[in-house]
Amino acid sequence: QVDLVESGGGLVQPGGSLRLSCAGSGRIFSIYTMGWYRQAPGKQRELVAHITPSGNTNYADSVKGRFTLSRVANTMYLQMNSLKVEDTALYNCNLKPPGRWGKGTLVTVSS
Repeated sequence: QVDLVESGGGLVQPGGSLRLSCAGSGRIFSIYTMGWYRQAPGKQRELVAHITPSGNTNYADSVKGRFTLSRVANTMYLQMNSLKVEDTALYNCNLKPPGRWGKGTLVTVSS
């Protein structure tokens, strides 16, 4: 069982920035490919970005150039810049492919 805790969400204006954190246990980030997912109201959950154990990252086209995924020890981060209204969603970190879902952290982009 992998325990992950997301944090860092909040309300931000369009064009603003947020940094999400995902705290994990053990050596999961050095063993598994991990990802940030999001689910907007009324939409399917989508994979936003992921990082392999070797540190290679990949991003969805919708966030490429605006979001940056990084990893330090047992924490994974998602730096989100130039936020848009359409980035509003519940964000979760998880394995790729995903396991059990945590509570996530809500990001709301609104003026």
